[in-house]
Amino acid sequence: MAAAGAQLTAAALLLAAALCLLLAGPSSATNVTYDHRAIVIDGVRRVLVSGSIHYPRSTPDMWPGLMQKAKDGGLDIVETYVFWDVHEPVRGQYDFEGRNDLVRFIKAAADAGLYVHLRIGPYVCAEWNYGGFPLWLHFIPGIKFRTDNEPFKTEMQRFTEKVVATMKGAGLYASQGGPIILSQIENEYGNVAVNYGAAAKPYIRWAAGMAVALDTGVPWVMCQQTDAPDPIIDTCNGFYCDAYKPNSNSKPTLWTENWSGWFLSFGGGVPYRPTEDLAFAVARFYQRGGTMQNYYMYHGGTNFGRSSGGPFIATSYDYDAPIDEYGLVRQPKWGHLRDVHKAIKMCEPALIATDPSYMSLGQNAEAHVYKTGSVCAAFLANIDDQSDKTVTFNGKAYKLPAWSVSILPDCKNVVLNTAQINSQVTSTQMINLASSTQASDDSSIEAELASSGWSYAIEPVGITKENVVTKPGLMDQINTTADASDFLWYSTSIIVNGGEPYLNGSQSNLLVNSLGHVVQIYINGKLAGSGKGSASSSLISLTTPVTLVPGKNKVDLLSTTVGLTNYGAFFDLVGAGITGPVKLSGPKGALDLSSTDWTYQIGLKGEDLHLYNPSEASPEWASDNAYPTNQPLIWYKTKFTAPAGDDPVAIDFTGMGKGEAWVNGQSIGRYWPTNLAPQSGCVNSCNYRGPYTSSKCLKKCGQPSQTLYHVPRSFLQPGSNDLVLFEQFGGDPSKISFTTKQTASVCAHVSEDHPDQIDSWISPQQKLQRSGPALRLECPKAGQVISSIKFASFGTPSGTCGNYNHGECSSSQALAVAREACVGVSSCSVPVSAKYFGDPCTGVTKSLAVEAACS
Repeated sequence: MAAAGAQLTAAALLLAAALCLLLAGPSSATNVTYDHRAIVIDGVRRVLVSGSIHYPRSTPDMWPGLMQKAKDGGLDIVETYVFWDVHEPVRGQYDFEGRNDLVRFIKAAADAGLYVHLRIGPYVCAEWNYGGFPLWLHFIPGIKFRTDNEPFKTEMQRFTEKVVATMKGAGLYASQGGPIILSQIENEYGNVAVNYGAAAKPYIRWAAGMAVALDTGVPWVMCQQTDAPDPIIDTCNGFYCDAYKPNSNSKPTLWTENWSGWFLSFGGGVPYRPTEDLAFAVARFYQRGGTMQNYYMYHGGTNFGRSSGGPFIATSYDYDAPIDEYGLVRQPKWGHLRDVHKAIKMCEPALIATDPSYMSLGQNAEAHVYKTGSVCAAFLANIDDQSDKTVTFNGKAYKLPAWSVSILPDCKNVVLNTAQINSQVTSTQMINLASSTQASDDSSIEAELASSGWSYAIEPVGITKENVVTKPGLMDQINTTADASDFLWYSTSIIVNGGEPYLNGSQSNLLVNSLGHVVQIYINGKLAGSGKGSASSSLISLTTPVTLVPGKNKVDLLSTTVGLTNYGAFFDLVGAGITGPVKLSGPKGALDLSSTDWTYQIGLKGEDLHLYNPSEASPEWASDNAYPTNQPLIWYKTKFTAPAGDDPVAIDFTGMGKGEAWVNGQSIGRYWPTNLAPQSGCVNSCNYRGPYTSSKCLKKCGQPSQTLYHVPRSFLQPGSNDLVLFEQFGGDPSKISFTTKQTASVCAHVSEDHPDQIDSWISPQQKLQRSGPALRLECPKAGQVISSIKFASFGTPSGTCGNYNHGECSSSQALAVAREACVGVSSCSVPVSAKYFGDPCTGVTKSLAVEAACS
């Protein structure tokens, strides 16, 4: 009956939405179709650039700025998943408020002049807890996820209809005059379909038919689904998709996930993807016939609360994206990709007019030419990962750096090469505010912990609640908690009479085997040992020496999850928690506790008391001057003053162990600064040449995977703010500090061999009067001007922003020229030419490197 009622409700919503569409009238509608070349909008083929921004990973206050940066970066579309678990945390109870306000998010995109690709799924993967499925789904009788299973299909259809009806009700589909031009059903199912056997194909056919029947008026896609039924467009995900072809000649080549970096795991190095390689992948895709690609991610954001999946996905979801976790543009990645987009858009008339023709330019060098009538565009590629090349195209010589593409919108002039970056670089720093005395306007930028210090509450060990369960044997954690908390207590007791075979005097060894993710062993209320899994294997096998006393001994095991599995065939059946054996052993024998009676408590006492919510008073808090430190299971609370200004804020959790943090009652996520990356696997400088993988470019080996945790400005309030921590392992809260992210320097390094700045072209055939490469700098914030030149060198400089060095060849005039052109203005352009600097070394290709400060 509940399912039937839900279907009637969904049907009513769809009917209401249809009436809204009729009332809106046809004049506001946008017609979106496709052919073999491209998405067609109002009868015109379009070359489109898209980027993923996930609404729950940022805040509504951030959305307009993110959208504007996306638009300024040359994007046409913002792509987002729809996260079922946040919208329907309880079956039939919906939440579309705050960070979950999908309608407001889409309207923010429209306000910036962007289209939207709505990836409903509703399975999303996304390194999101349980792949975006709500946990209640797991407990529906007879359900099997993502296969030809009626209970699952009923729920999937009900939620999909709810989302579509909500979008129609707000008039957000292009067919209603809204910004949504594409939708996605399912997600990367082709990667796992073989595991579901014969039921996979009928499930995909059903999903496709169900989606199309919703009559959104826009095309649907399925990513990584080469057998996607017509009219669904199958699309590609990956680091490179230039070789991908859809399953029908009537469908365009679309790239739904171009991975701009990679996700961070607790215990892993920090991944990054070189700008030159990402630009190369983009250009190759359009070169070989693609007409829409999407950056996954364009802004990654933050896994607030307990939303991260994995397990062991970190709280930061920065993804090395063009817009960083805090909402600042990452340079040069954002700027260089903006230039790539401009170059590709200059080719659009040719790209939409015809298919490309291929031409070999020698070993590992090739051209693709789009030519029809008077329109011509060409892409010249050197796919060699070692050697630069000089090739001949249309009778003219072109230099091609290794692993690069040159773009010629008129088949003659190079307006951009993917390996030659004209965009500026920004060097950022986190300013520790606890001792900062820097001024911002008439107030001091500082965030000091309150002079009254820290209050604390001790989380009791073991069973403290009344609503507990006692059963023989060990139970799976997820089936027991339904993910209501990260924590599950397993508690039992044993009687020691003396002389037991598992004892050596009073000593024994306790073995605990767990599916993960973290285990702490307490004997008679005291911590005896702990263990953790990892992103590569969550399994734990922990043997701990324990001391037992005559009589009754209490054994309490605290099992902790760190995000639920989000990917793989049957990922929803991957368990967690202590599954055994749990065994005491000694020199003469063993005692297996696996089948004894265990008492289970879901969550912590402090969670039930809402200690994380400062507006709810609790007698549990103590305010002694000598608060406990470096002890497990402690809640801490203090007050602080928010930093002045608008720079992004983060907390540095150095000094703490593992836990969760709340600012004014809102969780900023799990922290774990003691989980270190391996000592090996990182590189000082990652070579962009050659195929990229998620482990190719790593940094911070041997260091904490994450120490800085984003506090959105909208979480803060004027005056006093509350900070609450739950510390699981033990730490010293006096060592944490508040920081703001600020730009330290703006830099650029441009060679005489670089193409002109992309903006110097009015069209492929016409340039502005000034020609030749130029170095351009711009202060990142409105109202700032360039206050000083920290470094300038024309000749053969080397190094990176903040660490430039003069080469053997260096003009003595460089600093004076740069100061004259740049100091006192918000932006400047300096020609890279010996005409302005003199020629310090004839016959040598020279470059200009400048580092400047803004204030």
